[in-house]
Formats: sequence, C-alpha cells, structure tokens
Amino acid sequence: MSASILVVEDERAIQDSLAWCLRTDGHEVRTAGDGEEAMAIMAGQDFDVVISDIIMPGASGLDLLRKARTLHPRTLVVLITAYATVETAVEALREGASDYVLKPFKFDDLRFRVQQLLEHRAAFQESAQFRRAVENAAADRSLLGESAAMLAVRTQVARTGPAVSNVLITGESGTGKELVARAIHAASPRRGQPFVPINCGAIPESLLESQLFGHVKGAFTSAVQASPGLFAAADHGTVFLDEIGEMPVHLQVKLLRVIEEKQVWAVGSTKPIRVDIRIIASTNRDLAKEVEAGRFRGDLFYRLNVVHIALPPLREHREDIPLLADHFMREFNLKLGRRVRGIDRDALRALMAYPWKGNVRELEHVIESAMILSDGEVLTIGDLPRCVVGDSVPRNESLRELNRQSERQHIMAVLAQTQFDKRKAARILGISLASLYRKLDERRISDLPLQD
Repeated sequence: MSASILVVEDERAIQDSLAWCLRTDGHEVRTAGDGEEAMAIMAGQDFDVVISDIIMPGASGLDLLRKARTLHPRTLVVLITAYATVETAVEALREGASDYVLKPFKFDDLRFRVQQLLEHRAAFQESAQFRRAVENAAADRSLLGESAAMLAVRTQVARTGPAVSNVLITGESGTGKELVARAIHAASPRRGQPFVPINCGAIPESLLESQLFGHVKGAFTSAVQASPGLFAAADHGTVFLDEIGEMPVHLQVKLLRVIEEKQVWAVGSTKPIRVDIRIIASTNRDLAKEVEAGRFRGDLFYRLNVVHIALPPLREHREDIPLLADHFMREFNLKLGRRVRGIDRDALRALMAYPWKGNVRELEHVIESAMILSDGEVLTIGDLPRCVVGDSVPRNESLRELNRQSERQHIMAVLAQTQFDKRKAARILGISLASLYRKLDERRISDLPLQD
C-alpha cells in the first residue's frame, strides 16, 4: 500500500535513511529539515502521513502536528521523541498524533507502524460511503458492519423488506434484533404505517392478552374503559414481537388464530376486528428445541419462521468492532458534548480481544463509559473498564512496556495463523525476515517450533 509521506527531521543522516527506507517500500516521500519548512510544504500539498521529530529548531513537532490537524485533518501524524516520558506521549496523543516512536528506533519498526496505520485508515475510508448511506437511511445502526456475516444480514433485510411474509429474527441478547426489525419495516411498503414493538417477556402474563388484542369496558375488574389493543393500533403496519419465546402457550394459540384469520378478538368482545399487519418476531432461544420440549407450539413456529434471519454474535465478526466503535464515538460526541477523535492502538486491541457476551449493546456501553471517564481526545486503554482490559495488561506499566507486550502478542498471533512459517509471517507483518528473527529473540519467543 503506497502513500505520500513527509519526513521532518533536523538530523540529516536520520532524515535520509528514513526517506530511503520508505521509498523502498513504494511510498512517495518528501523531506524537510525543520518545522517551518514542513509547514510551507504542507500548505501546498496534502500528505497521507507526516513523520516528524518533536524537538527541532524553531517550530516543534507538536506545533507541526497542530498545523497538520488544521490544514489536513485526515493526515496521519507520527511523532519521534528522544524523551521516553509518559507525559510526552500523552500530550502527543491528546493533540491528535496517530502514533509516537522513541529514539533510538529501528527503521523496520517504524515502517511496520506506518504500514499498520495506513491499513487501519484504509479500512475506515472504504467503509465511509456505506456508513453515510446507512446513517441517512431508515435502517438503523444495527446494520453497520462490513464482515461477511453482516453483509449477509443486510442482503436478507433488503430482500425481505418488500415481501409480505412473517419474519423470525434470532440471536443473542444485544445483537440488535429490534433494530433489524425496524430496518425490515423501513424497507417495506408499510414504512409509512405504524411499527409497534411489544416485549412479550416484559408484560405480566395476566395483562398480555388485553395488551395485545384489546378489551371491552367491564371485561375484567380494572377495565374501566375499552382499549383496542396493540395489534389494532398497528393496523396496516408491522408488529414486532420481541422475545416471542416468553409468550405463554395459551396465548400462542390465540396468536396463531390472529395470523390465520387476520382478525383479533378483544377480551370480553363477541365481534372480531379485522387487522392487516405483518408480524416480525424475535428470540434468543432455540425455538425448534422449545417445540420439542413442548414449550412452544410447532404450528405457530412454522407460521412465524417463514423467513429466518440469524444475527451473529459480535465475537464472530470482530472485524466490525473498529467501525462500530467509531460510530458510537461520534454518537456520544453529540450526546455528551465531547470531541473524542479516536481510540489508540492498545485500547483497540483490548476491544478486539474481549469476548463481548453482551454483544453490540455491551460495546456501546463500554464506549459510552470510556468517553465519560476520559479527559482526552483519544481513548486509551486506561479509559476502558477493568473487565475489558483484563489482567493481561497491568495499569502500572509504562507505555513502552505495554507496546512491547502488544507487539509480542501480535507476532505470536500471526505465527499461529501461518502455522509458524516465519517467512510468511514476516511478509504479513511487513518486516524483513532478519527483523522477525531479532524480534523473536528480544521478545523471548525464539524457542517456538518455527519453520523457515
């Protein structure tokens, strides 16, 4: 992946060597010897990446960073510092730096970081058009994601929306079943009509029938006036029966009758009311097994399960986490009045590694919590809840040590992916084979059963 890169370094030897390495990787490179020269160059040219020393005569690297954020907000800025202090790194990240490198540094390490930043940005740029389309459409944020699993869900929604058939949505809690139901309704000819969500597990069993089908005045002690019920209120629209597996069996019989006869009988009434509704149901249970156990009627199951959309848990499409996190950050920036611009590398790794038993809803709550507790413009691993970070990343360690641990974990993951083929692993990591050998030795993982 080639890019336009500006290297700003007052030490000519480092400037020339770094420019040569980057050109070898196929990048278009310009150089500057100080901050003022770099600012003049940036005024006339947009760069994908700016790599700059922090301490230079005249304008500093932080001054250059601020200028870059003003002129070209999408430019990635990597700062180089000889002072390995947490304060320097934190200030750089708060000002909007994409990464920082400590002197003395290895050129292969810097090349690897640049490549990772470019790949990460490319993933977001490729999805930008889709994000805008989804956000401006009636389909809600549940449809965000570019994994194969979410592409399949969006395809099913697009094909199912215009149909008249009933739909059963299954998936774990927090996967966005109601949001997908709303997207189906929005893609249907009924989109201008009511969408009525009903949580079958939240309404007391004694009230559920009258809530669904209505009642006449005097039908029971507290029925002081008639109520048409939610099914009648949804006439010509869509009824969403959330957690349909919680519905009592005796009400399942009545729901089946509504589906078959397209009319409802209010409690205490002797006359049915015609209704034209589409039913979308959801559950986190395996309804086929519930049928076998006698807890759910088979005939109702087959009536609802005309079209089946299975939502994947977040742990099965982790590649969508950066996109979802970016969406939630922008959402909570508006809600909380914040200006958070991103997540640093270690925090993103922690999010990618977490099992997410609460799925997308849990990720949303974690991002909201982190943005409330953070005092910077970049979310760091220290802003995340302890349960997400885990014991593998102690909070009393230096940023340098955390980077070493993250790099070790990433190298081991790539080696496992390539079945410990070092040449293939080096290509994926974007470093030479010699550099990989050195890292294996430095990170004390050279004794693994590797292949050349």
